[in-house]
Amino acid sequence: HVASVADLEKGECVDAMERLRDSGKIRYWGISLFTFNPAPEAEWLMQRGLGDGFQLVLNIINQKSLPLLKRMKEKEYGIIARMPLQFGLLTGKFSTETKFSEDDHRKFRLTESIIRESENMLKPVWSIAEKYGMSKTDLALAFIFSHPEISTVIPGIRTANQAAENAKTSRHLTQLDMEAIHEMYAPVFEKLVDKMKTLG
Repeated sequence: HVASVADLEKGECVDAMERLRDSGKIRYWGISLFTFNPAPEAEWLMQRGLGDGFQLVLNIINQKSLPLLKRMKEKEYGIIARMPLQFGLLTGKFSTETKFSEDDHRKFRLTESIIRESENMLKPVWSIAEKYGMSKTDLALAFIFSHPEISTVIPGIRTANQAAENAKTSRHLTQLDMEAIHEMYAPVFEKLVDKMKTLG
């Protein structure tokens, strides 16, 4: 799954993947990048021309991977976007009254403070969803699909209805709306992402 630069430099995991591919047992291999600092491992592999793909976090709130996308595409890496709904925050279904069960990782990740801050920060984004007549989930997925570098998206799914809703999203946003969301990252969302990092 995730491998640090230190793991990659040891060479064992890279050698194992290369041998599996060379023997025909796998066609492609790649790694999942760290949520809050995806660049070091991505750069290490790209500089050496190793691996075939990356799984990275990309969504409206967490855009830390954006600077890497163009180079990944140029070097012909496949890109799997994970956490497109940011643990459900981008569905708009949570409020400060939401209670998570003790065994749900969101109990400590999506605190009342995080939910309250995200509600305020996302108001301009939800107005974009209204303009398109799409749900908040649809907008979150459309944001990902509107990056041509992305190969596929893997949202979390807990119910059959969620699977159906996620599968129907196929729209792309205009360049103007994409720019508006990108421009919100540094002054608005990045602070929230940094706060999430402290929670794990």
